[in-house]
Amino acid sequence: MVSERLVRRLLIFVSLIGLAAGAGAVAIGHPDASHAIWAAATLPVAVALAFSIARDLAAGRLGVDVIALLAMSAALALGQPLAGIVVAIMYTGGTVLEDYAVARAERSLKALVDRAPRVAHRRLWQAIEDVAIAKVKIGDAILVRAGEIIPVDGIITSTGSVFDESALTGEPIPVTRQKGESVRSGTVNAGDTCELRATATAEESTYAGIVRLVGAAQTAKAPFIRLADRYALLLLPATLIVAGLAWLVSGDPVRALSVLVVATPCPLILAAPVTFIAGVSSAAKRGIIVKAALPSMLSRARTRCCSTRPEPSPSAARV
Repeated sequence: MVSERLVRRLLIFVSLIGLAAGAGAVAIGHPDASHAIWAAATLPVAVALAFSIARDLAAGRLGVDVIALLAMSAALALGQPLAGIVVAIMYTGGTVLEDYAVARAERSLKALVDRAPRVAHRRLWQAIEDVAIAKVKIGDAILVRAGEIIPVDGIITSTGSVFDESALTGEPIPVTRQKGESVRSGTVNAGDTCELRATATAEESTYAGIVRLVGAAQTAKAPFIRLADRYALLLLPATLIVAGLAWLVSGDPVRALSVLVVATPCPLILAAPVTFIAGVSSAAKRGIIVKAALPSMLSRARTRCCSTRPEPSPSAARV
């Protein structure tokens, strides 16, 4: 089955090639051929958009993409394929940019998930065995070598060590933890080999919670709606009324097409989702997971935050 991303890339490719080929036909003195080329390049974009709108309507959604479809359809019907190909390029260009931003975000989130520890060195009497972290129980003695990631939350039972906690707290300076202090899974042992006693299972540890949060961020759709889509029920009929009046007053249907092309909110169609997803991608590179979209949080007038900073040690509390 051909993926939707591949289809969108093919559509932008066809649109750009069609625009260039049509311009070339005009340059060599064949305007009729250019019209045919532009129309042929616009048609598949319009058909694909029509299927997308039908699917959205079946799901109970309606957006301003309808205006883009009307503009392309009217341009083809009125013999103005240049206007149609321009709208097609703007629309398909936005979808491709959105796919690119989504792919970047997915790569950043995947890198965070791949970092999760999977094996722990458990001490049994004088022997050390490698076990899957899912088999670690509370109270198990865990050996953490230099440079390894702490597999589960625990309390240091040997000589203290230096830990890189930047993955959890964002603090780039390593922190020294002494015997009896707690450490969180996901931090890196940047010092000597140390031992700890597990205080939580792998599923209940800090980094496992982060991984679950990342998984939810990857699978759940953010409650984000384009600004233009919020007012689609008003913008769409208003556009049709103005376009009809322009046609009625002037007697020229091309004037109605002009209204449709101008009313097509391509900047909003392109900018809003791309900006939102690019922000999530940039945050993911810095280890920040955005769980809910800002508009949703504002509308509910509350925020929810998840802190993964290790609890302060007794010595730090005294300071």
